Amino acid sequence: MTVAQIVSPRLMRIGGGAVNQVAEVLATFGLSRPLVVTDPWMVSSGTIERCLAPLRKAGIAAQVFSDTVPDPTDTVVEAGVAILLSGAFDCLIGFGGGSPMDTAKAMAILAAAPPGTKMRQFKVPAQADAAKLPVICIPTTAGTGSEATRFTVVTDTETEEKMLIAGLGALPLAALVDFELTYTVPPRITADTGIDSLTHALEAYVSKRANPHADSLALSAMRLIGSSLRRAFHHPRDAAAREAMMLGAMQAGLAFSNSSVALVHGMSRPIGAHFHVPHGLSNAMLLPAVTEFSLNAALPRYAEAARAIGVARREDADQLAGAKLLEELRALNQELQVPTPRGYGIAADEWERRLPVMAQQAIASGSPANNPRVPTEEEILALYRRVYG
Repeated sequence: MTVAQIVSPRLMRIGGGAVNQVAEVLATFGLSRPLVVTDPWMVSSGTIERCLAPLRKAGIAAQVFSDTVPDPTDTVVEAGVAILLSGAFDCLIGFGGGSPMDTAKAMAILAAAPPGTKMRQFKVPAQADAAKLPVICIPTTAGTGSEATRFTVVTDTETEEKMLIAGLGALPLAALVDFELTYTVPPRITADTGIDSLTHALEAYVSKRANPHADSLALSAMRLIGSSLRRAFHHPRDAAAREAMMLGAMQAGLAFSNSSVALVHGMSRPIGAHFHVPHGLSNAMLLPAVTEFSLNAALPRYAEAARAIGVARREDADQLAGAKLLEELRALNQELQVPTPRGYGIAADEWERRLPVMAQQAIASGSPANNPRVPTEEEILALYRRVYG
C-alpha cells in the first residue's frame, strides 16, 4: 500500500482583504520582526504599502529587501541572506508573485546552512528540510501557488540551470491569499500565471505520484480555472473571476506540492533559464504538445480533467474528452496570445544549439520521470523542436 505524505502551511487566510490581517497572523506565532522580500515594481508602484501599512498600524517596523529578479538567482538569494543575517529578524514575508516568494523561501533555506554553502547543494534529489526562519507568503498573482508549496526554484548563474529545490524548509508557515491584490495585474501576466496554475493542477492529477488528497484539490482547481481564466483575462476587475483564479491557483499549488509536476515543468525550466521566458509563459508554450504526447498513457485521467475544466461532458467517451482537452489547450493559447518560442523572438540557431543541454537539464530535474509517459532524451528534443514554431 502506498502512503501519501501531505503537507501544507499551518495557517492560511483566504479572501478579499486578507492582507490587512498580516500583523494578526504574525502575532499568532509570536513574530514581530519581519524582513519583507519583494520586487522593485512592488516598491515603485506603491503596492508594497498593502503589506507595510497594516504592519505599521500594529507598531511593526518592517525592513524591505526588494532586489529580487523575475527568475530568482543564487546570487540574489545570497545577497538577501547577507541582509537577513545582519539583522535581528524573526521571520520572512514573501510579498509579490512567484519570484519574491521563491526568493524568500530560498533565503530561509540557505541562511540555515553553514557559511559558504551554495544554493546548488540543495537541488533535487537533496532534501531541503531546514529553514533558518519561518516564511509567510502573500501572493499578488493567481499563478505559482508558491504560497502553499514545499518547493522553490532558483537559477544557478554559473551553469544557467533552473534548480528545483524541495523540502519542508521551503514550506511557508502561513499564507494570506487575497484576490483583491490581483486587480491591477496586466492581461499578459494574468494569462501566463493562469496557465501556470492550470498546468500545476493538470500535471498533479496525471502524475505518477498522484494521490486521492491531491486529486481532489487538482480537480477543484481545474473547475475554478477552467470557468474563470478567460474572464479574468478579458475583464480584469471581474471580482468573481479574480477570486476563483486566486483560489484555483492556491489549490493547484497544494495539489502539486503533495503530488508532483511532470514533463511540462521539466522542459519549461530550461527555457526560462536559457532564454529568460517567464515561467508561466514557457509552460503555456509546451502544454498542448506535451499533453498530446502524454494523452494515451493516462487517458482516463486526462478525460476527467477535460470534464473538470468544463470542455467535455460527463457522458463523453474518454477518447472524445481527451481530444476536446487538446482542442481547448490550443484554443486557450490562441485566445490568450501565447507566442511560440520563435514568435517570442528566440533565434532558431540559438534554440537548436542549446537543446542538448536543455534536454539533459529537464531530465535531471526529475519532473519528467513523474509523467504518465516517461520520455527519452530524443523524445524531449523532438518536443522542443515541435513547439519552436
